[in-house]
Amino acid sequence: MAKDIFSFGNIYRCYLNCRKNKRNTINALKFELNAEENILRLEKELKSKVYHPSRSILFFVKKPKLREIFAADFRDRVVHHILVGYLEPILENVFIHDSYSCRKGKGTHRAVMRLQSFIRKVSKNGKARPYYLQLDIKSFFTNMDKEILFSLIGRRTRNKDILWLAGTIIFYDCTRNYILRGRADLFNELSCEKSLFGKENKRGVPIGNLTSQFFANVYLNELDQFVKHRLRCRYYIRYADDFVLLDNSREKLAGWMEGIKGFLESELKLNLNYRRIKLRPVSDGIDFVGYVVRRDYILVRRRVVNNMNRKLQYFEQHRYNSLNHEMLENLRSSVQSYLGHFKWANSYRLVKRLVENKVISAYFKMVGYRLVPRY
Repeated sequence: MAKDIFSFGNIYRCYLNCRKNKRNTINALKFELNAEENILRLEKELKSKVYHPSRSILFFVKKPKLREIFAADFRDRVVHHILVGYLEPILENVFIHDSYSCRKGKGTHRAVMRLQSFIRKVSKNGKARPYYLQLDIKSFFTNMDKEILFSLIGRRTRNKDILWLAGTIIFYDCTRNYILRGRADLFNELSCEKSLFGKENKRGVPIGNLTSQFFANVYLNELDQFVKHRLRCRYYIRYADDFVLLDNSREKLAGWMEGIKGFLESELKLNLNYRRIKLRPVSDGIDFVGYVVRRDYILVRRRVVNNMNRKLQYFEQHRYNSLNHEMLENLRSSVQSYLGHFKWANSYRLVKRLVENKVISAYFKMVGYRLVPRY
């Protein structure tokens, strides 16, 4: 119920959800030391509407490409769970079925399976050569218009507490209050389009926050509705800002691209990434969310395999210097992650080569798709 949004019980439930994946971080441990007192303080701030986000940690990641990350304080992450926890059930009734990013029961693997089913359906009659159109949005997260985003949330709820909290999070300028961790020189390598700096707090949300991932679905739901109900595209799928349309007519797909381009520019103030436009036969295979999807089989994307090989080379270099427990656990965790990715593809030979690697086979063995210590 609306009156319980900022109650101690609801904040505590959100705290428990938040700490599942962040429990070992310093900020999470600090919050947990005096959890009851911190939750009571947060309850008071939210109810009196004096809450404002804390200082963020700014750092850069270089893979798969250079990105600017503003990591919210653990306390603010709890608040993010409060907002999303209220809005998510409302918006889930609005979102289309074939939006797969950061939604319960969705994810990359279901997206891949769904795309393969679309390929089979669009090419089942064998009379026409099916095509696909793949698009993504230029610097999406750093170019979302904040006023448009807030108005889209305002369409779905009239709850004043939620609108206040949504506005507080959306219009907070994290570029004015942060601690830089890591290499400052990477600022010079990042283009203005991909940074929140210089946007005058009018555009962009920080990559990585729960709210930002949820806001992405709220924002691009407008595109989803346009493609499904205005363009009437039957086979359309989206994961974050990467989306694919399929049809037997290449000309129809080209026309739809122009319609999408116009809609994004006029309604959402966004632009397509023209360097990544693909309009090709489905028989070429579709590179989507880490896989190459074809009618009858699925392959692991080459970049994923190359990343795995680089990691293995690093551990092989340390093999004869005796890997310590921490490095072995790092190796196991990394390989297990790749195995989890590979099992959704036709990857028998790839998995075989991975588990037969000298370092891995020396310390681990396979049980199903799980890697367990050999001794």
